[in-house]
Amino acid sequence: MDVEAPRGLLRRFEEVEDPRVERTKLHRLSDILVITLCAVICGADSWTEIELFGKAKVDWLRTFLELPHGIPSHDTFGRVFSRLNPESLERCFLTWMQALAQASGGRLIALDGKTLRRSFDKANRKAAIHMVSAWSQANHLVLGQLATDAKSNEITAIPKLLKMLDISDSVVTIDAMDCPKAIAQQIVEQQGHYVLQVKGNQETLHDLVKDTFDELTGRGIPGIPYSFHEEVDGGHGRVETRRIWTTEWTDWYPQRHDWAGLRTFVCVESQRTIDGQTSTDRRYSISNLSGVDARTMLEYVRGHWGIENQLHWSLDVTFREDTLRNRVGHSAENFSRIRRLALNLLRRDRTCKAGIKGKRLRACLKEDYLLRILGQGI
Repeated sequence: MDVEAPRGLLRRFEEVEDPRVERTKLHRLSDILVITLCAVICGADSWTEIELFGKAKVDWLRTFLELPHGIPSHDTFGRVFSRLNPESLERCFLTWMQALAQASGGRLIALDGKTLRRSFDKANRKAAIHMVSAWSQANHLVLGQLATDAKSNEITAIPKLLKMLDISDSVVTIDAMDCPKAIAQQIVEQQGHYVLQVKGNQETLHDLVKDTFDELTGRGIPGIPYSFHEEVDGGHGRVETRRIWTTEWTDWYPQRHDWAGLRTFVCVESQRTIDGQTSTDRRYSISNLSGVDARTMLEYVRGHWGIENQLHWSLDVTFREDTLRNRVGHSAENFSRIRRLALNLLRRDRTCKAGIKGKRLRACLKEDYLLRILGQGI
């Protein structure tokens, strides 16, 4: 049996710092991490299920793990993950994922947050953990993630996450946050480009951009150039029309120099008709991109939605993330990284035409296929 894939995992996991005292160790940390990843790929969602997987597959696991004391108990899995330094595991995750998703000019990196809803601990007054993820649309991979501070929000995590990523020549999209000027400045300093959605929390800017496009798309503004694109799709009684306008007419904005390299204003209009009922919604963004037509800009905007539709949806529906109750120490944050790593590896496999759920089932049934999945991460 070809065991180079799990041995490659072992080498990578050996970089993670072990939080345990030497005399208390019965099981190698890298073994614990490999067993956990294999179990999660195969459908395990709890420490008890991971232990059951390990015991059922112990003979196969021993083909590449020594396991001198057998399979760790579920309590051991939970205790180790609760004490494991999240930053150490994240560093391993980052170097691993960026090696898989090689940087390329013009790639889209979407940043967005997701709350682990059942990670709250009411008895100890511990709020639910909120994870901010960086999503590579081209590769459909999570490049990295960080938890927000317990008493803060996404703004504290995004600058730290950006520093850990290579965003040169990439387009970074951010949605549903305060959109501070410092983040735009950091993206530019890291030689990236930004498309930042502007909402009511930037009230003055939002209203000014809104008024501009209301006039530009209404009666028009003589002599002001803009780019326009429209797409229509639908099915099953639903018709959706997306329209986008972009303009580099930003000289009039008094605070334009406060936003690093600001070049373009963007308006996206979504018109949905379902069972004869029509609703229209407009969203506004700012960008430092120049010379980009409306069609390309719409690809960036729609690409950002992939982090919700392809990452968050998969984690909730396929991995049941919102129902899991990991609460002790760092267990929720660390286990979420294992789930995202498992999702990355499953997405990279092109030999099985099934969805993520089907791939997890096949990996559990066929050890050769599980080895193939693990081989995606060498």
